[in-house]
Amino acid sequence: MSAGEVARQLSRGQALTFGSAAPRPWDFLGVVRALKILFVSSEVEPFVKVGGLADMVGALPIELAKLGHEVRIVCPAYGSVKRVGGWHALPLPLGVDVGPSAQWARTWETVLPGTAVPAYFLENNDFFARPEVYTGPWGAFEDNDLRFAFLCRGALALCQQLDWTPDVVHGHDWPTGLLPVMLNTTLRDTPLGRTATVLTIHNLEHQGYAPARVMDFARLPPGEFLRDGIESGGMVNQLKAGLWHATKLTTVSPTYAKEILTPPGGFGLDGALRFRAGDLLGILNGIDDESWDPARDRALPANYSATDLHGKARCKAALQRRFGLEENPVVPLYGVVSRLVAQKGLDLLAEALPAVMERMAIQLVLLGSGDVRMENSFSWAARAYRGRCGAHIGFDGKLARLIQAGSDIFVMPSRAEPCGLTQMYAMRYGTLPLVHATGGLVDTVENYAEGQGRGTGFVFHAATAGALADTIGWACATYYDRPLEFAGLQRRAMAQDFSWRQSAGHYVDLYRWAVEARTGTYPA
Repeated sequence: MSAGEVARQLSRGQALTFGSAAPRPWDFLGVVRALKILFVSSEVEPFVKVGGLADMVGALPIELAKLGHEVRIVCPAYGSVKRVGGWHALPLPLGVDVGPSAQWARTWETVLPGTAVPAYFLENNDFFARPEVYTGPWGAFEDNDLRFAFLCRGALALCQQLDWTPDVVHGHDWPTGLLPVMLNTTLRDTPLGRTATVLTIHNLEHQGYAPARVMDFARLPPGEFLRDGIESGGMVNQLKAGLWHATKLTTVSPTYAKEILTPPGGFGLDGALRFRAGDLLGILNGIDDESWDPARDRALPANYSATDLHGKARCKAALQRRFGLEENPVVPLYGVVSRLVAQKGLDLLAEALPAVMERMAIQLVLLGSGDVRMENSFSWAARAYRGRCGAHIGFDGKLARLIQAGSDIFVMPSRAEPCGLTQMYAMRYGTLPLVHATGGLVDTVENYAEGQGRGTGFVFHAATAGALADTIGWACATYYDRPLEFAGLQRRAMAQDFSWRQSAGHYVDLYRWAVEARTGTYPA
């Protein structure tokens, strides 16, 4: 992509979208200096995890560091945070300029395991001394707005205390939405005021609505409480604040970057996103291909590779035994690992399952929890189709890996999926994903083209139980009637590179673009 093409796309209001094979907008500028990059996040693997956000924050900095960049991470020290590796407290307390009086934090320093990437955790009993991250037994914490405003200002205060000024601050989802506002207003005339900001949207549905009190708490100018800014429906919308103020925006797949520009996918923010479309990029999330490797995965009863799939057959037999299914190597085994919620489309599978089980010679296993009605539906199916269908309500990490390895086909009927990781895990393990055409599923799964030597899975387009059932039947027929083509699908799926190495270079391009936009100077 030439500089002229970048400019033309931006002038047309298009979101630049990067995939593994796409060119980078700064390739034409040559080699430039290393960057200082600060990640601020409410989660980071392996210390604290609620969802895929934690995986990204725990993996991408490692790849950026391998490219020679200086990366640091700031996260809250929740009561349940896992103190992996060596931790030590910084000698000085951290003053955080929020609220009506002085707020303080204790800062713990460690590194991402097996690396030299520093990770800092802010300890404050009022805000973070709880086992949960966002919600307790009675729902979302009422002070989430104050808690994460404290995180945002605390991360910046830590930079000042350490006398370390990043080139870029990379925030994630609504808990860090106020970070760009702080740098654009109250801190604009400090050394941090030249710092560029990148905000990644992991899931637009969660926007962080809060009372206007957070404006005073965060010491933000009252004039920022505008419809074209922070306000939504008389409240502070923390994600919207970040969308308006961040230097550049990203989301976790190219297709999702397009979907959120539309009313159905924008959840009320599509107008703001269309206004910022020239600064929005879709960069596909990666996976840890060292951890998710069927040739080395110690959680499996047998290892295997694309050139030798014998171990996969042993995994299938072990999976059948684990769920009390008939140990039959010939029948196609469908696997599901998912939260049981409408967004994931598992209600479609529950609706389709009786007809599928009665008409097709298949087996199905499911691991997940969520909506009680869906849990009951799959528990009923396991009883009604004993020996052919099994369900484990809950979560078991080792069992999840066995399902990825032992299944022939992995079912992922999500109505919406910003990126998705489990379909990438499935392909890595030679298990063909069967997915609904949405978000990152479109960007990662190529639909099977019979007789053309193309495809890595099976894709359906209408979010209905009938379309899902038909596609399950199509996959079943391919398995039985075209075994050589099915094997070809497996080999192509296992050959895909979804590593974070692919995405890291694109983020570096983005960071440099953001720095130039912020400072007017390319970081050479």
